Amino acid sequence: METEKITDGKVVTLSYVLTADGEEVARTEDGDPLEYLHGAEDILPGLESALEGKTVGDKFAVTLAPEDAYGDYDEDDIEEVSKSDIPNVEELELGMMVEVEDEDGYQYMAYVAEIDDDVVVLDFNHPLAGKTLTYEGAIIAVRQATEEELDHGHAHGEWNGFEYEDEGEDEE
Repeated sequence: METEKITDGKVVTLSYVLTADGEEVARTEDGDPLEYLHGAEDILPGLESALEGKTVGDKFAVTLAPEDAYGDYDEDDIEEVSKSDIPNVEELELGMMVEVEDEDGYQYMAYVAEIDDDVVVLDFNHPLAGKTLTYEGAIIAVRQATEEELDHGHAHGEWNGFEYEDEGEDEE
């Protein structure tokens, strides 16, 4: 049987360690790898293109400049909000991620960058904005996505360290 290559429409399971500017910021745990639908823009485009054509067992190391990852850090994406305008302000902690709604009802994610006597400073930049990212890992599994996964635009399978069962596979 020919080994499946990573192409659009395949569900890819991989393990990785992510470093940002040389400092480890994330890693998959044993038994809990990342699973994504290739070609559905579920992961960073630079990482996805680097994985194209790889097969099970292949190792990879991909370094992405900020512009190919989460963009440059934007000093204008920081906002000071009066403590009196924040419900439950006493529950906020530095580094906490909060959901903020603007006057038009749009919701945004921000990180609590600073808490002063009268204001809270919210940073709307992605925490990895402005950083060079390096992913190092290995391809664990590649399989054809189901019609449902393709329709939904993401992988549904739960990696459990065993073979996937093909539901409704026609055999003649």
